[in-house]
Amino acid sequence: MVRLPLTPEQLAAGKRLGHQLRQARGDRTLAEVAQEAGISPETLRKIETGRMATPAFTTVAALARVLPLSLDELADICLAHTGLRQTG
Repeated sequence: MVRLPLTPEQLAAGKRLGHQLRQARGDRTLAEVAQEAGISPETLRKIETGRMATPAFTTVAALARVLPLSLDELADICLAHTGLRQTG
């Protein structure tokens, strides 16, 4: 199966997600958070820098579990500017 290139909107959502995860990590090291989430530090680095714009749901869920973030918050961040964002 050939994967289609990501759209500009998907790339922007990945950058927003990465920025939010980096902010939530605060002073904790990348390696510490990655280990707690059960992912590699390189995977977390790629997500935080936007180089991995569409990480697996289980990866995002694991990061939300170890950071002070909810999946709802992360969904809102990813869906911002798409018209798909849920409102309260």
